[in-house]
Amino acid sequence: MPQTTKDTPMMQQYWAIKKDYQDAFLFYRIGDFYELFDEDAIKGSQLLELTLTARNKSAKDPIPMCGVPHHAAQNYIDILIDKGYKVAICEQVEDPKQAQGMVKREVIQLITPGTMMDQNASTAKQNNYLTALTLIDELYGLAYSDLTTGEVRTTTLHTFNEVINELLNLNTKEVVVDANISEQEQQQLQSLGMMISHDKVLQESSEFNFVNQKLTKQGEQAALKILISYLLETQKRTLSHLQQAESYEIDQYLRLNHSAKANLELFESLRTSKREGTLLWLLDKTKTAMGGRLLKQWLNRPLLNAKLLQQRQEIVATLIDHYFERATLQQALQKVYDLERLAGRIAFGSANGRDLIQLANSLKQIPTIKEVLQQLPEPTLQKLGTSLDDLADIRDLIQRAISEDAPISTTEGNIINDGFNQQLDEYRDAVNNGQNFLVQLEAEERKKTGISTLKVGYTRVFGYYIEVTNANKKNVPTDRYQRKQTLTNAERYITPELKDHEALILQAKEKSTELEYQLFTTVREQIKAQTERIQALAKQIAALDVLQGFAVVSENNHYVRPELSTKQQDVEIINGRHPVVEQVLAANEFIPNSVEMKKDTDILLITGPNMSGKSTYMRQLGLIVIMAQVGCFVPADRAQLPIFDQIFTRIGAADDLISGESTFMVEMKEANDALLHGTRHSLLLFDELGRGTATYDGIALADAIIEYIHDHLGAKTLFSTHYHELTQLAERLPKLRNVHVGATEENGKLIFLHQVLAGPADKSYGIHVAKLAGLPNDVTQHAAQVLSVLEAEGSDLVNDLPTPEQLPLFRIAEEPEPKIEPKQTTQAEAMSPEVSALLAEIKNTNLMQATPIEAMNLINQWQQELNQQNH
Repeated sequence: MPQTTKDTPMMQQYWAIKKDYQDAFLFYRIGDFYELFDEDAIKGSQLLELTLTARNKSAKDPIPMCGVPHHAAQNYIDILIDKGYKVAICEQVEDPKQAQGMVKREVIQLITPGTMMDQNASTAKQNNYLTALTLIDELYGLAYSDLTTGEVRTTTLHTFNEVINELLNLNTKEVVVDANISEQEQQQLQSLGMMISHDKVLQESSEFNFVNQKLTKQGEQAALKILISYLLETQKRTLSHLQQAESYEIDQYLRLNHSAKANLELFESLRTSKREGTLLWLLDKTKTAMGGRLLKQWLNRPLLNAKLLQQRQEIVATLIDHYFERATLQQALQKVYDLERLAGRIAFGSANGRDLIQLANSLKQIPTIKEVLQQLPEPTLQKLGTSLDDLADIRDLIQRAISEDAPISTTEGNIINDGFNQQLDEYRDAVNNGQNFLVQLEAEERKKTGISTLKVGYTRVFGYYIEVTNANKKNVPTDRYQRKQTLTNAERYITPELKDHEALILQAKEKSTELEYQLFTTVREQIKAQTERIQALAKQIAALDVLQGFAVVSENNHYVRPELSTKQQDVEIINGRHPVVEQVLAANEFIPNSVEMKKDTDILLITGPNMSGKSTYMRQLGLIVIMAQVGCFVPADRAQLPIFDQIFTRIGAADDLISGESTFMVEMKEANDALLHGTRHSLLLFDELGRGTATYDGIALADAIIEYIHDHLGAKTLFSTHYHELTQLAERLPKLRNVHVGATEENGKLIFLHQVLAGPADKSYGIHVAKLAGLPNDVTQHAAQVLSVLEAEGSDLVNDLPTPEQLPLFRIAEEPEPKIEPKQTTQAEAMSPEVSALLAEIKNTNLMQATPIEAMNLINQWQQELNQQNH
């Protein structure tokens, strides 16, 4: 029976390797191509737009096949990874010349979304985090690393919601989980676009022992072991560039959940989903890729540490005041390549000669940076200028060893400088002299044979030869010349002398290339041993880069240094501006507004028409707080702020399509999060809370939430509303103040003033906004008529609502029940059985055991029942 295609030795080898990588595309190296077979080929040809062919087309069972050139493989790998797949790279691991039978092949690396090492220019300022997750004793241990930079961090989280929030903040693409993470939780992560991977075997390693040195919490250590084991299994090499893991607690920083960051447009525009128009876009004046990544990390985790914030402010102020020194610093930083990722590639063994030249050129800038810092009159900068390690030994080694014109390839020569190694110089001399020998030989043979057209040449296939045209063959000395190749018009010969010299030249070339590669890897290993020094320098340069960027944006936009306090909660922002919106508008078009909330004011209740700027005013405060708590100056004439511990937002209307939750449910969940976890040191930004339900429900909920914030949280709060009735709360809530965004009517047209003024809005302008939107006149006129009827028949909604004394919505548990004095009633005043039963239910319900949302729903239900009884 003839052998089928699947039975051939090569395909047997392929299937044996593929069975261990069922969830990955196997790039199987054959010559200058990576080939894909069977299902990989069918799916790969579609995803990569490759021509699908077959191996042994004439066979009974041809196997689908497609391939990509070895030199262009990275582009195809990037496409598959971006689409959420894994790629296993299978290489020949022995010399085909020495192989007996099939050339041995092995997977040398498994590339996954979380382990991509090759980053392009568009992702240079982004981290690519791989995350590991475990659950021990009802606590989640989380560890993450960026393989390209060696950064490793760990934390402990109490709830799965905290886990989701942290993963979304990290923008992680891949999560490695253990068996303790439930299927439901894994599916929830997958629904958010994260790849779920599993580590098959946890292994002890020197990498884990080194990275784990500072950790003390069991869950974090367990997550770290999963992370390191997965990296070793997929990368199949030592990971000496991984840094010692740093443990952190989310409460060490200003807490912003993913929703708040989205609402405030820190990293992505709500309208375009792009970076343009965000706070990151505005503040990023960094000159280096590592500075750009650090800026995003700072914005993700603003500080609570007043001393560190003051230090950053001092540096920014100094750099603003010393323009020429800052300009020199910027010019030097522009010439610094990505030290973090260069160190990663060097340690990873994937760096080439050009990478080392980039490292050397970067290190050439450090003396200039040190000199500038030492000239500045700021102690921290002067200290940095003195202590900065310029890595002169590494720079000198590279300059001595590596050619400025080093090729991309590390195995084809021309990478090591002349004079670096004596043996290499001798080989090169032999090759160069060999070329001179050939020129001399050609002249001598012409003289000996009398053949003036005789040529000495070389081809890669036939080696060196002497070529004589057919017309001169009769003059060839047959005692010395041996025929080697016949051409149409000439014959090629070899002589013993030429053969000996050919062997010498080719041997010198081969040995020269081999020696160059050995020398290059030795240099690379010497630099690899200094990885920690390079990483330390990278961190210092990145921080300096971010702070000079703050100085640039602060000076260009006339920002001021905010006064930060840990002792009082006063907010005073005079003529504040939305930092991003003012950049989009033409010069002097943005109208500044102040925010003043001293100790006698906790809540600003904001009224005014749609499109007038209420949301901008609220986001403006949130962004100013974040800017202040990363160390940047802020857009205002003057700013005095407390250091906030958390920011909660509810801005804009959006359904949560993934979990199938309505706009109103999302509103209530975000409100609940703030009421449960907020403190008097928090900032709440609530825009139109309660609008997702019926008017009475919405007003009741908004009223209850405001009163709870006022009486029990004491957090600084901006609460905008269209429920004009809520403005009457100022009469009984002493720390609530009404403000409104001004608007005026001229000739029946609404004109927005975009100014926040004291007091409530005089009326609602919904119909005017509808006119601006272009609704037909018949519609808006009819709406105006209906409104006038409603206003004439309407009741005083807010004052008709039960007061906190009448309905103990958020009563403190220890507070005694109010004593009800007996009262004589007439028959008409006697309560119906239904009302009596309802009051008994209210009395017997322990609202302190309910969440705020559950309590509000109960009150809403009771109110509806009371209204039904009255009717």
